[in-house]
Amino acid sequence: MPDPLALYTAKRDFERTSEPQVDAAPAVGAGLTFCVQKHDASTLHYDLRLEWDGVLWSWAVTKGPSADPSDKRLAVRTEDHPLDYATFEGTIPKKEYGGGTVMLWDFGTWEPLHDPAEGIASGKLHLRLHGGKMTGGWALVRMREQEKNWLLIKEKDAAAGAADSLTKGTARSVKTGRSMKAIAAGETAEDVLERPGEAGQSGARPAFRDAQLATLVDAAPEGDGWWHETKLDGYRCLVALGRGGPAFYTRNGKDWSDRFADLAPAMGALSCADALIDGEVMAAGAGRSAFSALQRALSEGGALEFFAFDLLALDGVDLTGEPLVARRAQLEKLFAGAPEALRLTDYVRGQGAEVHDAACRAGAEGIVSKKVDAPYRGGRGRTWRKVKCTRRQEFVVGGYTPSDKAGRPFASLLMGAWEGDDLVYRGRVGTGFGMRDFEELPDRWSERKTPPFADVPGEIARDAVWLTPALVAEVEFTELTADGHIRHGSFQGVRSDKAAKEVRMETPESATVEVAGVEITHADRVIYPDAGVTKADLARYVASAGPRMIEIVGHRPLALLRHPQGIGEDGFFQKHPGRGWPDAMQRIEIEESDGDTGTYLYATRTEALVEAVQMGTVEVHMWGARTDRLERPDRLVFDLDPDEGLGWADVRATATDVRDRLDRLGLTSGALVTGGKGVHVWVPLRRDNGWETVKLFAKTLAHVMAEAAPDRYTATMSKAKRKGRVFIDWLRNERGATAICPYSPRAREGAPVAVPVTWDQLEKLDAPGGFTLSDASDWWPERCPYLDLLDSKQAITDATVEKLEKMR
Repeated sequence: MPDPLALYTAKRDFERTSEPQVDAAPAVGAGLTFCVQKHDASTLHYDLRLEWDGVLWSWAVTKGPSADPSDKRLAVRTEDHPLDYATFEGTIPKKEYGGGTVMLWDFGTWEPLHDPAEGIASGKLHLRLHGGKMTGGWALVRMREQEKNWLLIKEKDAAAGAADSLTKGTARSVKTGRSMKAIAAGETAEDVLERPGEAGQSGARPAFRDAQLATLVDAAPEGDGWWHETKLDGYRCLVALGRGGPAFYTRNGKDWSDRFADLAPAMGALSCADALIDGEVMAAGAGRSAFSALQRALSEGGALEFFAFDLLALDGVDLTGEPLVARRAQLEKLFAGAPEALRLTDYVRGQGAEVHDAACRAGAEGIVSKKVDAPYRGGRGRTWRKVKCTRRQEFVVGGYTPSDKAGRPFASLLMGAWEGDDLVYRGRVGTGFGMRDFEELPDRWSERKTPPFADVPGEIARDAVWLTPALVAEVEFTELTADGHIRHGSFQGVRSDKAAKEVRMETPESATVEVAGVEITHADRVIYPDAGVTKADLARYVASAGPRMIEIVGHRPLALLRHPQGIGEDGFFQKHPGRGWPDAMQRIEIEESDGDTGTYLYATRTEALVEAVQMGTVEVHMWGARTDRLERPDRLVFDLDPDEGLGWADVRATATDVRDRLDRLGLTSGALVTGGKGVHVWVPLRRDNGWETVKLFAKTLAHVMAEAAPDRYTATMSKAKRKGRVFIDWLRNERGATAICPYSPRAREGAPVAVPVTWDQLEKLDAPGGFTLSDASDWWPERCPYLDLLDSKQAITDATVEKLEKMR
């Protein structure tokens, strides 16, 4: 069997290089090891190594790993390395193979998602990484006809992020805390540790990770499951503590340790081995003009403050999977007795609308609302939400209009924002500038001959001077005009922490509320225009009716009528879970009439019905059998559907007639007002009979009644034969057929609800539509007639059939 490490040995002179020899004892822990070494050889690259079958499979990733799933990075397969190489760090001598500095950049374990040997052979290796920097799903895909050339690709998951977010900033070893420069200079970990301010924080300094970002919404979420903080107007900053001293990163991973150096002594005084803290850098004592005050402090040397609001790691423990309340408790302990320059943000739990109003009255930019039980996830999500008091956001400066006033080099700046590959013109800003801005801004831009915008009005373009779109400005404005241009804009300052290519227009998502633990988006969407019932109203009704509905509908396959845009728009039935359907709604595989198997939905918890509302469901229809015995129905139902010319009295009389005939057959029945013109008469059954028996019985009884009173009833679906009659619909007793669930809303004007009633109540009803969602609290029964009848389950026996035959 060939030696897999023969090539590794042949390429190295171990009398000159300190790299591990093949016979060195491997230092391998539990699980399969992976590592990434930053390698400054003839070209800087990152070596990815995966443990398998006694060696480290190795790839040289030329530009380093990218967290962006759309960004495929070239990874050149190199020779296998010994397992002990996974912890190697040092300098390979010049003229030796791979000569240059090697840093242990990331280290952890990996999981193969299929047979790795087969993956290598086929050119597709899928894996999950558990490292300090690289986490989640990844793939290595071999390029066609290029045996050594592969592509390293991040999977789309919660760990995905910006392209270079993993490699931005000043990297330090996860083993010794040394920088590439310190390793190349031969400094030891002790040398780094003994520098001033670093003695107390001796752990490995955590690597930068993507900051969690808030989604813009137009109203604060409701309930005690959220807390609310005033939105700060400074620079977002993640601070990494550990060996080597504090490192300060912008939200995009830029190392701004030099700019925030005045905060380093205070950070170095915190009592911990290492930590990763999320917060905001502000000018000390800044008020309404906080952002401009911060810029002055940075340029003129003013005092800074750091407001901490989250803790991602502490003393070697990753806290991002913990709920916010737990992370905050750890943060408060860490900041107890902290220097004056380090502060904690204040928050209020619940009362989102009131907190937002108070923040606006105080002149703040807005608030940030955070879900108290949510983990920390990099990137923009919905567990953090921001609600602004004024319109304010970043724009890209793409030009200016010259000024004819002395000492003023421009009259206004021309602003834009990216939409796809186009920089879209968003208007001019001509106020908010100070003398320092007029002096410094022209030094920060470069002119060009052509407009960077996709389109600019002719009267603006005529006098404009065009600029390379690299400068990002923060602007406060009252609104956008009908054509999307800034109205009454005021310049607030330059955002050096944000890249121009990332600037997009922020539009608030519609109101979101939480109902029964379910997030209801577009909560203010009107589902019933005539009744003014919103999606939130519908969700709250279903949450309150849910426990009783689940007693009836639980463990039954369902058909859901969805109207995502409201009942004024087209709706559709859904029996099978589509893409993105919530997990709270359970699944069951059912063999269908054509022999194929389909996946059906059913519910056992109120939350599932509320999640169905979130997906646009209005009506819930149910099978006549339960999931444990699908071939044995446990109820019989007749749907009484009157012709258009008939009134409520005719339907009510028909229901009574059906009840009386069932009673003579020894079967007790109940009534359900369906929310339309009809009534369901239903019978609870023991699960003694199959579908054919139940269907044949229902069909026979319907035809017996139609034959006895042909001028009043019909048992045929034909519209022509239904004229002036009530159709006794027996077809809902087939396998796979459904009927409306008691207490389900109906997709009809007025927001009616299907409600079970006693026979005495039915006799007293003057109209069928008296039960609506809006006044449910007025008609909601203390006892449910439907559930009361369930205990009297009956069977269709031979004696029952004989009695039915005698009715003919």
